[in-house]
Parts: sequence; structure tokens; C-alpha cells
Amino acid sequence: MLAWQGGDDAAFERLVETHSGQVYALLTRFLGMHPAREDLVQEVFLRVVRARERYEHTAKFTTWLYRIVFNIAVNHTQRRPPATASLDSARDDDDGPIPQVRDERMADPGEGMERQDVVDAVQQAINDLPENQRMALVLAKYEDMPYLQIADVLGSTEKAIKSLVHRARENLRTALAPWLEGETA
Repeated sequence: MLAWQGGDDAAFERLVETHSGQVYALLTRFLGMHPAREDLVQEVFLRVVRARERYEHTAKFTTWLYRIVFNIAVNHTQRRPPATASLDSARDDDDGPIPQVRDERMADPGEGMERQDVVDAVQQAINDLPENQRMALVLAKYEDMPYLQIADVLGSTEKAIKSLVHRARENLRTALAPWLEGETA
């Protein structure tokens, strides 16, 4: 970033090449499989371009970059309406029951569906976390970022981040209790 700020235009291309994958992964973890993730990655780097002259090297570049990602992700979640789906509209042509065919060579489709249900429940529980808890958890768990650096990203203190991550885990434990009870029964 400092090289680009100093006039090396190729340095910006290196920044994008180096960090766009991380930005995309972070947005995926924060927003889920949202179709606008690629557009949001571009928006992140557009903000980097706009902040070129104002950038000050007070922390790691990734800390500053992740703060931009967090702000864009939060703004995006506050703009979009929650997704809803109706099972009533899934089949318009009700011609009676669907015949069941079983291939003994195939694994039980119910097992795969149950696994997918658990994955969906975990993703929904993470999506339902308050944004600051969600980002603190994602940065701690998936980016292996130290609490002090997460505090810089979120504009907080290390102690507050420890508390956020703890509350996020407790909220997930509560939200996923029905699934966890099924595993231990």
C-alpha cells in the first residue's frame, strides 16, 4: 500500500492479487453464499482506491482492509431485506404423491439431507448473530487473527473482543442446542 501510495501503480495490482481471495472468503463467511460477493469485493478495492491519499500506516494493512470489508458487509446486510421462501409455492401441479424409488447402491439420501440441515442451521445461527459478534467470531475462528488485531479492525478493545467472541459462541450454543441435543442422545 505504501508503494502504491508512493506512485508505484503496479503495487495496487499486487494488492488486489494478494488480498482479493481473502476479502472474498471473509465476505462469504460473513454473508454466506450471497450472489453480490464479487461486487462487494470490487467495492472494497474501490474504497481502497478512494482512500489512497488518506491511508496512514498505523497498523497492518490487512487490519485496515478488514475494517473496510466489515463496514461494507454491515452496510450490505442493513440494506437487503431478509430472504424468505414458501414451501406452499414449491409445487403448483399436485398430481398426488411422488413415487419413491430406492437404489440400494446409493447412500441413504436422508443422511445427506440431515447433514445439509445441520450445515444450514449452523449458517443461519451465524447469520443471526449481531454483526460485531459475527465478524469477531469469523476473524478469530477462520482468519486466526489475534484478539488485539480484531480489536483494531472493529474499533474496540482486546477485552471487548474476547467478550464478543465468547457471547457469539454462547449464542451459537443456544441457537444450535436442538441439534447438539440430537447428537448427544
